[in-house]
Amino acid sequence: MLRLGRREFDAHEPVIMAIVNRTPDSFYDQGATFRDEPALARVEQAVAEGAAIIDIGGVKAGPGDEVSAEEEARRTVGFVAEVRRRFPDVVISVDTWRADVGEAVCEAGADLLNDAWGGVDPRLAEIAARYGTGLVCTHAGGAEPRTRPHRVTYEDVMADILRVTVGLAERAVALGVPRESVMIDPGHDFGKNTRHSLEATRRLGEMVATGWPVLVSLSNKDFVGETLDKPVKERLVGTLATTAVSAWLGAQVYRVHEVAETRQVLDMVATIAGHRPPAVARRGLA
Repeated sequence: MLRLGRREFDAHEPVIMAIVNRTPDSFYDQGATFRDEPALARVEQAVAEGAAIIDIGGVKAGPGDEVSAEEEARRTVGFVAEVRRRFPDVVISVDTWRADVGEAVCEAGADLLNDAWGGVDPRLAEIAARYGTGLVCTHAGGAEPRTRPHRVTYEDVMADILRVTVGLAERAVALGVPRESVMIDPGHDFGKNTRHSLEATRRLGEMVATGWPVLVSLSNKDFVGETLDKPVKERLVGTLATTAVSAWLGAQVYRVHEVAETRQVLDMVATIAGHRPPAVARRGLA
């Protein structure tokens, strides 16, 4: 059972986490949801299309202009409070590696801290424990926030992913984070080249076998683009193919840009796997 905020999800229930970037320079939408009104409209649309989690980020993941903790908080804290007011049942996640920002968004009503940089600030897990929020424990290969990998190597990339993410998850629980609210994430593209991310996908079953719920953030990433030689706006098909494989291997939570398309893929895979009945079943019965 995965428990986040007011919501509980069964082990075989796929969960969509919709991305809402409060940044002017996000790689995918170039700031389309930087202002409040389009960002709130994006939340409303994502929830209507089947997202259970809204992931709010105030800093672009890649290199770019410096964003202080104060500016990151300015972009996210008030927005978290407004989403909490308008959508009381949605799970609110905040993508941050900074403990000070984590504390501020928890005060505003966040249910989950998405630590995409692998515990670079160990106090973030302490904040999650103090507020009883969930925590995403990610493998970033030891990379500093907002840096790109350069000639990174692993003797065994999945062994390193397991060592880091399970270690972070166990530490979080020891600090007091509810075990049923902790997830592990292989960190596609973070501290990895394309071949590393592909191998992490191929071997996702090893993460699932640990018993921790697995979150994957695949949406329109560079490993998809390099695999198919496609620019950012032409990576949906590759993303959905990777999503289907990940779902078949047992990942549970999917951080995405395109909610409706992802919902269909996850429902189809769940039905093939026998975890979900067809929406209708008329063929051959009339």
